[in-house]
This record gives sequence, C-alpha cells and structure tokens, in this order.
Amino acid sequence: MSLSMSQTVIFRDLQMASHSHAYLNDCKPAVSRNPNCQAMILQPKRQVGLAAALPDRKSGGSSINATLSTGGFTKIGQAWNSHERGTLVVRAAATAEKPRKPYPGEEKGFVEEMRFVAMKLHTRDVAKEGEKEPDSQPIGKWEPTIEGYLKFLVDSKVVYDTLENIVQKASHPTYAEFRNTGLERSENLAKDLEWFRQQGHAIPDPSSPGTSYANYLQELSEQDPPAFICHFYNVYFAHTAGGRMIGKAVAGKILGGKELEFYKWEGNLKKLLDRVKEKINKVAEAWSREEKNHCLEETQKSFEYSGKLLRLIIS
Repeated sequence: MSLSMSQTVIFRDLQMASHSHAYLNDCKPAVSRNPNCQAMILQPKRQVGLAAALPDRKSGGSSINATLSTGGFTKIGQAWNSHERGTLVVRAAATAEKPRKPYPGEEKGFVEEMRFVAMKLHTRDVAKEGEKEPDSQPIGKWEPTIEGYLKFLVDSKVVYDTLENIVQKASHPTYAEFRNTGLERSENLAKDLEWFRQQGHAIPDPSSPGTSYANYLQELSEQDPPAFICHFYNVYFAHTAGGRMIGKAVAGKILGGKELEFYKWEGNLKKLLDRVKEKINKVAEAWSREEKNHCLEETQKSFEYSGKLLRLIIS
C-alpha cells in the first residue's frame, strides 16, 4: 500500500510530535492481521497524552482517542485504504516529565549529598568548597586555656553520651544500625578527663552548650529520625577531620603536644568511616526525596550547636 502525499506528511508529523518512533505495517502481519490491508501505527505505551482523529465517512469527521499506558505497544489509530479520502488530525501534548537534575553528590549516595552541604557551610579559609566568610578569629589564632578546654571536653562527652545511648536503645529501628561502629567517643573522653584529674585539674560540670545540644538530640531521635541522622553524621565525621586538626593545635599550645584519647581510634579509621557511610546510605534509601532534603536542611543547626561547643575552648 502506498500513502498519499498528505498521509505521508501526517505520518511524519505524528513521529515528530510523539518524540519516538512510529512504525507503519505495509500489508504485513505485525501485531494483528488487518483484512482491509490497513496500516497500523504503533507507539511505545509509555508515551502519553496522544489523541488521533480519524475520518468518518458517514458523519464527515469523528475522532477516536487513545490513551497510552506503560509498557509494550498500543494501537493508536488506523490509516485508511488508498481509495479512501480524508484528513488525519493529530493532537500531541508533551506531558512526559523531564528527567530531574540530580542533587550534588546524589549519584554517589546520600552521604555524599550530606558532605557537599556540610562543606559549603565551612569558611573559605578552612575548606576550598566553603562559602562562608572567614571568621574574625580563625581557629589557628585561638588562644586556648586548660579551663576552657576542659569545658569543651566535658560538654562534648555529654553530647557523645547522648548519641551513643540513643543508638543503643534504638527507639527507632534504624538506629540499631549504628551500634558499635568504632567511632564512639564517650569512653575515650572519660579516660582523658580522668587524666586531667590526675594532673590536679578540677573537672567542671556540664554547661549549656553541651546540655542544650544533648536535649535537642534526644528530642530529634524520638520525633524526627532524618534530622537526627544528620547530626549523627556531622558530629562523628567532623571530629575525624576538623576535630583532629583542632585537637592537634590545642595540644601543641597547652598540653605539650600530648595526644588525647579523644583523637585516637582502634583499627583503620578510613575503613570505620566507610562502613558507617554504607549504613547511612542504606538507611537513606528508604527515605523520600522530601525526607532527604529535610535531613540536609538540618546541617545548619548541626553546625550551630557544634560551633558553640568549640567556642568553649577559648572561654
């Protein structure tokens, strides 16, 4: 069967409007046998919103609408015999959704998304990805004191105690994934505080920065798991990076270079971090995009609370 010039143009326009390939069956059985040797136009079912109006020899032009669903092929219209005359009108709606642009780091896993957001919140003098203006009093110029450092260690222990108690009790089932990761710090901090006591230093009581953060973490763990995981990630991972840098600087100024247990881990630290990353990525797979975004948005609060703890060093 040969198509007239008008039918050929219409068929071409149908191909362009649907943004995919249409196939014309020229008197050969493809999906079904047509006794009138009519052509069949096929289209992938996942293309939607396509309607075809076929000529009606009795009424002068009625239409047959076809809605395409997902998977396989669906017949959306028939061409007429060569002796038939008429006009084929095609209305196409470009309703197919455009692919969503991935979030920064998304293709590598949710932890990479968290890292990307956290790095942007650093100052430019601390991290090359940082977007914040450098502090008027950068860490490198801090003048720590033993008293201030002890406040920082005591309040940090309150925070780590809370985090580790939360995952041990696991009021939310996913928290159990983070038991005994090797990143725990409470026991190490207890050893350091005992060392200071033996050196004749008075150990202060916990103060507001530590207790406020601990209370906030407890509340999040019960009501908002994605937000809690944000803090869990930032507290532990920040300590293995910037935390170690601060610890080394403080030790050099007021501790004669002594390395505290707070900055020591058993085993290969990179492997410990990688295992925790895998666990976080696994937990986040069950989250909706909205829950992931909510977790990322909590990063700012994590930085605010941690910043108050760090400032205790020079109090």
